[in-house]
Formats: sequence, C-alpha cells, structure tokens
Amino acid sequence: MSAFETGDLLGTLAMRESLDHCVKCTICETFCPVSNVTPLFPGPKYVGPQAERFRVSDEPSPDQSLDYCSGCGICTQVCPQGVHIAEINTQARAKLRATTGVKLRDRVIARPTLTGRLGTPVAPLANWSLANPLLRLLIEKTIGIHRRAAVPRFAGRTFQGWARKHASPPAERRVAFFHGCGTNYYEPRLGELTVELLEHNGIAVEVPKQGCCGLPLQSNGLFKDARAYVHRLAARLAPYARAGVDIVGTSTSCTLMLKREALEILELGDDAELRAVSERVYDITEYLLALHARGELKTGFAPIAETVTYHAPCQQQGHGIGKPALELMALIPELNVVESDATCCGIAGTYGLKREKYGIAMDVGAGLFRQVADNRSDHVVCDSETCRWHIQEATGVRSVHPVEMLHRASGLG
Repeated sequence: MSAFETGDLLGTLAMRESLDHCVKCTICETFCPVSNVTPLFPGPKYVGPQAERFRVSDEPSPDQSLDYCSGCGICTQVCPQGVHIAEINTQARAKLRATTGVKLRDRVIARPTLTGRLGTPVAPLANWSLANPLLRLLIEKTIGIHRRAAVPRFAGRTFQGWARKHASPPAERRVAFFHGCGTNYYEPRLGELTVELLEHNGIAVEVPKQGCCGLPLQSNGLFKDARAYVHRLAARLAPYARAGVDIVGTSTSCTLMLKREALEILELGDDAELRAVSERVYDITEYLLALHARGELKTGFAPIAETVTYHAPCQQQGHGIGKPALELMALIPELNVVESDATCCGIAGTYGLKREKYGIAMDVGAGLFRQVADNRSDHVVCDSETCRWHIQEATGVRSVHPVEMLHRASGLG
C-alpha cells in the first residue's frame, strides 16, 4: 500500500469515527437549507451519520437522495458534537457517482478552466449564446443546465494575461495571489482591484501560474480528477509557502479547498506540498483584517453613502474566521451595511445550475432575495463568485466582492 493510499484509509477512518459522536439532536436537520425546502433530500443526519453506519466499503451505495445534498457544509458547522456530516456525505456521494456514473453535464461544468479556455477567445459569441433564450432552452433540454440559471459572462481576456504585464513596486512584504478560475476568466477586474489594494498597503504581489483547485470536481463526485488538480496546484504554490510567503485568495470556496477540504474530503493529508500550502493560505478579507489588527492597514477611507446587503457564503463561514468583511466595511464612513441572516443563497457552486436542482436553489435563496429587496440595497456584497452571480441574477441588484468596496473607499478607483 502506497503512502497516499495509507493516508486515504486513515482519513476515511477519522471521518467515520466522528459519526459515533452523533446524538441525534437534529440541529443539522433544523439548519439544513435544502431539506427545509424539498422532500427530495431527507436531511444531513439521515443520509450522513445514520446511513453511514450501514454503508459497506466494497458494496454499491443505494442512497439516491444523497445527490440532493448541496454540500454547503452548514451541517458540519452547526453540529455541537463535531461530527463531519458534510464531509461524510460528500464522500458517500462520490461513491454513489462511481456506481451510477457521472453525467456529461457534470463533467463539463466541473472543469471551469476548460470552459474558460474555450469561451475566452470567442467571448462575444459565447456571451450572446448564453443570453439567447432559445439556445438556453435547447441547452437545458439536451445537456441539463437550467435555462434561467446564472452563468457568468466571459471577459474576453484573462487576469493572468494582465498579471504577466504588471510588476508590483518593490516592497518588504510580498504575497502570492491565488486568484482562482472565476477571476481569471470572468472577473479579471476583481484581480486587478485586489493587486492594487494590496500594493496600496505596501505589499508586493506575485501571481504564480495556476489552475483550478478541484472543488467543482470534488462536488460532482469526480475525486480522482479532483486530486490530480489539487496536486498540480499545490506543486505550483508550495515554493511560496515554503519560502514563508503568504498565499492570498479572493475566492473563499477555493481558499477553503486548499486550507481544509482537500485534506479532509479528498484525504490528501500525506501530500507534503498541499500541507505546506494549507498552512499559508488566507482569504483576502481574513488577510486584510489581520493587517488592520497589527496597525498595518491604511484606513483613511473615503465615505461611501450607500446601503449594501452583505451575505456571508456557506464556504466563507466554513473557514471558522468570523466575518472579516463585515469588520472591514465597518471602517468605511457612511456605508450602511445590512447583514443578511440567510444561511445560504442556494447556488452551492454548480448545484443550482442543474435543471433538476435550480428550483431548489431558488427556494433556498428566497429569504435572502427578499432581504435584498427590503433593504433597498445599492449593492450586494458577497465573498463567493458563484453566489454573487446567482444573487445578481435573482434580484437584479449588482453583487460585488468586499475588495471592490475597500478599493473604492481607498480612493483607488
């Protein structure tokens, strides 16, 4: 047995052992956003600790309802006994997919680097096609991506292309920027704003060559492919981590993947490069708030007389770092920030794109969408790109990353 196989076995045992701490309190059922809106998912306790006791390692999984778990991770966050419910469910769903097979649709939407590379050179045509109601209906009928699901617009350029031509001014402190697929192909301006904000605070920014973190593959049960993506990405980021350079990311789900999920769910604890990276990865707002705590963040912010609704994505809450974006935006004069009390927007990465799950995603996010309207929000602020796209499509209110608000307040626009 190889070292990786030994690590996988130990990781699986650790996950399974946590289920014995379940006391059937049903707190996870109460907080689960999916089971509260559809009977198709019986709840995290039922398909997690309860069903896991009856799963046999060398037998096919019969749990079809597992496919309706969105993988938001809220159940793990609220469990008072520390049971890894979401992680158990994700591993069980991968086993289910190994039995039932993975749809072509899921294989495609789980590879954002592939779709990004294909769509970027023909961005005007791709964007027109994705905005055409008849073509979207055809895509829904043939591939299974819902015709009204939020899909991002290709920028027609990449952030990596911009970064290759940009050189940060020399500085004592430097960071490596892990921008993710969303920034590279769809929101390159967010990457530029991030670099400008960090440089404004006296930090040199390096942008390593990088690919996908593997999270969409993991979420769609393609563990083997996800592990390969993680290995490649970790190999590119590890030299920075080992040199003591912090790695800062703007996609909160992707930074969580490198911090914890790939180690736990994909069971890559024996990957020395990933372990090195995981210890140096920071979410961008987490990093900026740490600068502020040390008195190193420039806080001479200009007023922004607007009302914004802030939604902390499920994955951001999975970091266990509080809500640093709220604390940072509280430093901006005249900015009225209303925190959403919704647990989830519903999209869950690629979950809400799927024809059979789009309605569930909209029902899950309905409370948040109402709050955005009731607050008469000028903007919605959210740390996750897929959540921003989903919220903006559902509400018609522009949704932005916290970095954009801080960039504006810093007078850099």
